[in-house]
Amino acid sequence: MPRPGFVLDVDRSTPPILFHHGESFRLEKLPTGRSRVLYPGEPLEPLDDPEGAIRDALESPLGGGPPLRALLHAGMKLTICFDDISLPLPPMRRPDIRQRVIEAVLDLAAEAGVDDVHLIAALALHRRMTEAELRHAVGDRVYDAFAPHGLLYNHDAEDPDNLAFLGTTPQGEEVEISKRAAESDLVVYVNINLVAMDGGHKSTATGLASYRSLRHHHNVTTMQHSRSFMDRHHSELHRSNWRMGKVLRDAGVKVFQIETTLNNDTFGANGPMAVLQKREWEWTARDRASFLAMKAGLDRLPLKARRRIFQAWQAPYGVTSVQAGEVEAVHDVTTETVFRQQLVPIEGQTDILTMGLPYICPYNVGSVMNPILVMCLGLGYFFNMYRGRPLVREGGVVIMSHPTTWEFHPVHHPSYIDFFEQVLADTTDPLEIEARYEKQYAEDEWYRHLYRTSYAYHGVHPFYMWYWGCHALGHAGKVIVVGGETRSVRRLGFTPASTLADALEMAEDVVGRQASITHLHNPPLVMADVK
Repeated sequence: MPRPGFVLDVDRSTPPILFHHGESFRLEKLPTGRSRVLYPGEPLEPLDDPEGAIRDALESPLGGGPPLRALLHAGMKLTICFDDISLPLPPMRRPDIRQRVIEAVLDLAAEAGVDDVHLIAALALHRRMTEAELRHAVGDRVYDAFAPHGLLYNHDAEDPDNLAFLGTTPQGEEVEISKRAAESDLVVYVNINLVAMDGGHKSTATGLASYRSLRHHHNVTTMQHSRSFMDRHHSELHRSNWRMGKVLRDAGVKVFQIETTLNNDTFGANGPMAVLQKREWEWTARDRASFLAMKAGLDRLPLKARRRIFQAWQAPYGVTSVQAGEVEAVHDVTTETVFRQQLVPIEGQTDILTMGLPYICPYNVGSVMNPILVMCLGLGYFFNMYRGRPLVREGGVVIMSHPTTWEFHPVHHPSYIDFFEQVLADTTDPLEIEARYEKQYAEDEWYRHLYRTSYAYHGVHPFYMWYWGCHALGHAGKVIVVGGETRSVRRLGFTPASTLADALEMAEDVVGRQASITHLHNPPLVMADVK
C-alpha cells in the first residue's frame, strides 16, 4: 500500500532537504522550529492490465453514451487527436499510453470498416513534433501506417484553409478549431492527465484551436482570475474552455473523450535516479553515496552534457486509470484520480514558499529551460499546485532555486529571445506587455513562418508564459531566485541570491524575522490542499 503525502515539521534531526536546481541539485538545511516540507505521496499502484482497462473503457463509456464500436461505421470520417510532447514530464518509457489507446481505437475502426481516418497532434501554439517524437507517442506501427500518406500530422493553428469558425460564446469568445476535426463524424481525443489542469473541454477547445480562439482565455485578465489552474471550479481559464466546449457541442462536433492518468513514479525504484524518489531521512548510506557521486559527476560536466543526460531520461510511470465517453463525465472521474495521487492536506498558508525547479517544463522537452520558462514553471505551475488557497500568503515571499542562465534554443524559442531582450527590457508589467506588444508578436510573419514550417513555438507563446505567472506576480510581495545568473534574474524583475541563507535573510525585509517557511518538495509532483 503506497504511503500518502504528508507534511514534515523541520527539527534538529531533519537532514538537509533536496532541492532540484536545473540540471543539478542542492542539499539545503532549513531553519528549525519554523519550517515544514510538503512531500508527495508514493506512486499509486498501476493497473495490472492497461490494455484490458482501455478495452473496458471503450466498451463501457461514462455519461450514458453508446460504446465506441457503436459509433464507428463504414463511410464515416474519423479523427483521432492526441496530446503533444508537453505531456507527460519527463516523457514516459515505451509503450506510451497514447500508443496503447490509439491502437485500440484503430482496431475497432478497422473492424467497423472505417477507412477515412486522420491522426492529429493537438499542438495549439506549441512547436511541431518531430518524427521521433511522434513515433514515441503513437508507436512505429501507427506512424508507418499513417504518416507517409499525410494522415498523421501536427495541428497548424495558422493555416486559414484548415480552420473552421464555429461560433461565439455568450461572452463573445470566438471558437475556431481544426477544420478536419470540426467536419468529422466523430473526434476521438486521447489525453494524458499529468495534472488536474489537463483534459476536459480544454483538450479540444485549446489543443485544436487557433490564436483567434486562444487569445480569449490565454490573456492577463483570465490568468489573474484563475485560482488556481489545478482547481477547475475556481479557474477562469477552465470556465472559458467549458463555454467553448458547449459551442463545439452545439455546432455538432461529436467528441468521444479518452482520458488516462499516471502515477508519480518519475525516477523509479532502481537505477541512477531512484534516490530522488525517496525521503531524505530514509536514505541509506548507499543512497547518500549514490547521490553525492551523481551530483559531483554532474557538476564536473559542461551544461550541455548535463542537459543531454537529463533530457534522455524516460520515466517508468504506471497507468492508474483509463476512462472514456462524454467529456465532462470522463473528466470528473479523471481529476479524482489525479487528486488521489497528488493532493496532500496542509494547515494554513506560509510566509515564505521555497521550491527547487527541475530541468524540465512543458515547453522545453528536448530543449533549453530559458529564463522565461523558469518564471513560468515556478510562478505559473508550481505556485498554482494548490486547492483552496495559495500555499504562500498574500504579500509573502517566493524563493526559487534554478541556474536561470541567459540561454535560449534558437530553433524552438526565437520569439522568446526578442521578448526577453526587448519587451522585458522595457517593462515586466503583464497588462502593459499585453497592450503594447502582444499583437505585434502574434501577427509577425517571420514567427508565423517558423511556427508553421520549422519547430518554433508561436510568436505569441512567450507572452502566454509570462501571463501564466500573473496571479503569483500580483500575490507575492517578493520573488527571489537562488543560484541564478544575476543579469537574467534581474531582467525578469526578481531578486538574485547566492545561497538559500541569503535569500531567507532578504525575505525578512518583507515578512519579518522568524517567518514561517514551507518547502514544496517536487518533483515528483505534489499539490497542496490548503485548509
